[in-house]
Amino acid sequence: MTPEDIRRVVVVEELDLSTDGRLAVVVRRSIKGDRYHGHLFAIDLERRDVPRPRQLTRGAVRDTRPRLCSDGRTVAFVRTAPNDEDTPARIALLDLERPGHPVRLVKTGDHGAVVELAWSPDGRRLAFTAEVDPPRFIVGPATPVRRRRRASAKVAETPSPRARRMTRTDWRWDGEGHLDRWTHLFIVDWGDGRPRQVTSGDWGVSDIAWHPDGGSIAFTANRGPDADLHPWTTIWAVDVDGSSKRGARAASTATEPREVLAAGGWANHPAWSPDGRWLAAIGVLEPEPLDDLMPDILVGPADGSGQPHALDPELDRPIGNWTDTDLNGWMVDGRHGPAWVDERRLVATVSDRGRSHPHVYTIDSATGHLIARTMAATGDLTTHTIAVAAGTADPPRIAVLATNGTSAMDLYTTDGHDPANPRRRSTFGSAWQDRHPMPEMRRIEAPGPGGPIDTLVASPPGAGDKVLPTVVDVHGGPLGAWAPAPHIEVILLVAAGYRVILPNIRGSATYGRDWIRPQLGDWGGVDAADVHAAVDRVVELGLADPERLGVMGLSYGGFMVNWLVGTTDRFRAAVSENGVTNQISGWGNADSGPEFSRASRMGDVYGPEGIESLWRMSPLRNAAAVHTPLLILQAESDLRCPPADNEQLFVALRHLRRDVEYVLYPEESHVYASAGRPDRRIDRMTRMLDWFDRHLRSGRMGRSPG
Repeated sequence: MTPEDIRRVVVVEELDLSTDGRLAVVVRRSIKGDRYHGHLFAIDLERRDVPRPRQLTRGAVRDTRPRLCSDGRTVAFVRTAPNDEDTPARIALLDLERPGHPVRLVKTGDHGAVVELAWSPDGRRLAFTAEVDPPRFIVGPATPVRRRRRASAKVAETPSPRARRMTRTDWRWDGEGHLDRWTHLFIVDWGDGRPRQVTSGDWGVSDIAWHPDGGSIAFTANRGPDADLHPWTTIWAVDVDGSSKRGARAASTATEPREVLAAGGWANHPAWSPDGRWLAAIGVLEPEPLDDLMPDILVGPADGSGQPHALDPELDRPIGNWTDTDLNGWMVDGRHGPAWVDERRLVATVSDRGRSHPHVYTIDSATGHLIARTMAATGDLTTHTIAVAAGTADPPRIAVLATNGTSAMDLYTTDGHDPANPRRRSTFGSAWQDRHPMPEMRRIEAPGPGGPIDTLVASPPGAGDKVLPTVVDVHGGPLGAWAPAPHIEVILLVAAGYRVILPNIRGSATYGRDWIRPQLGDWGGVDAADVHAAVDRVVELGLADPERLGVMGLSYGGFMVNWLVGTTDRFRAAVSENGVTNQISGWGNADSGPEFSRASRMGDVYGPEGIESLWRMSPLRNAAAVHTPLLILQAESDLRCPPADNEQLFVALRHLRRDVEYVLYPEESHVYASAGRPDRRIDRMTRMLDWFDRHLRSGRMGRSPG
């Protein structure tokens, strides 16, 4: 595989399942030129073989968020046009019983982009969220600004505000930019076809879920007086039957939304039990939680009359997919439950030791407390999305989009009685891998100062125990965890003849609180020691040449690269990407800096002690000790780890006349390496390979793109 092959990579990234479990609808994302397209496919789950997916949508479109109506005959989804960036996302409908029938775009009123969709239980109404006026910070009318978005495009006029007046700290978010408008709840009743705005106010709505009686909707929101300073959401519900029918801009005449599940820490992704008795969500009970506290499933009375309880507090593993692989695309958030099967069972994803699997929770329907938890699938899965069929089948039919070993995401079901062998229902998500040998993944335990370090070693097929130039790749987070499914950068490095070390060092999620806690407030301490220990073990096994070692990482991984090159000379080349160099400036410049620093116990800027703590964990303080050739890659629109941070290190190293390069990618956000414009992803991968070739292979010609 070479960087140009990125254009052939497809990702099956979204899923919905019919109520009876007979039909799945998925989204397959592909690349056309330098644009991402997304199309819907239907997969018949009644067939015993691997069925051929039936393509439902086509053309230059990006279709996302498929939601099947309860009768299984209609699918609603969100449609955007990749070649028309000025038209907001809209709701589209497709009749599955009329093949070839055109997609119908729904007129949903005068508002911004549609974000989420949810059918009412009877299939007669559709709830959705969309961006609404008034703007939060914009001053004055927007004035068109003439811009040429790309070389081949005509000049477009883009509205630009006179100013933005900030009174809160939550005006921006990575990947979204300025949060100029809140997202609120709407209902479309097919009786009159006119949208009704149900919620309004200086707060936003997400994670919408209908009550089984169809009369109210639960959602996630932060309605506290200092929501920007305390970004911990709770669960609310609103009656939708009393909403005004005077048009899209009309506010609800129903009762004010009521809080129905308030955890001490935070809660999101609500789901009502089928009998309407219980409300489940993902969250934590402990106030002001730190990063070592694992989110659990919370269950409380559906009417909000009692306190929620954690369903399985002794699990010590996080709900959701906390593994690190970009074979899941990194463009859409997965759906991890809780999803109810019936009044006594619900399903959620649990991450453990670099893998993530669907688990079935059985509860006492009278008390809401746990009776049993079982894994519905085992093995080397990383589960990106789950969907469940309703009913009393045992075991229940659970559909998942997951990687399996080194295989990219495809559709599996777990309705059999053998959790070790989930049924594969598609192959078109991983078929692109057939033309490229995948890395051989070997799992070792490296002796470390805090205990064995679970480490994956990726090698070229057939390399055996041959000594190879080796790159250690540090995952992001730090609450990530390397999975058996490799990053595309790992596939490329292995194809170029490198071995790659992927250590799950202290601070990695999926290994429990005791593995995370020592790293809190000690960035560059126990975690750096574990990186060295993992490298030492691979060298000791005779797999890595100690004279030809490289290191790379993105985000927290970029921090670790910047830290290591300032504290050791053992690496001959390094690639740091969207990392952190100055924790003091990062505290205020990052979109979530103050809360991130608090939860990771790094410090604050309110006094000498906090500032000293932040500076102690800042790679910039070690700049004079850096002698390793360093390539710094940075997304220009990254709001999580802004460019100014890495520019400080680049300027310092340039003035010290070190071997350093800085590459800035316009318009891209934090995860551009996996989700950015394809030509920029290719450029990034090419430069990375060239840098290691130049410094780890004597005499080999580079492949610099210029």
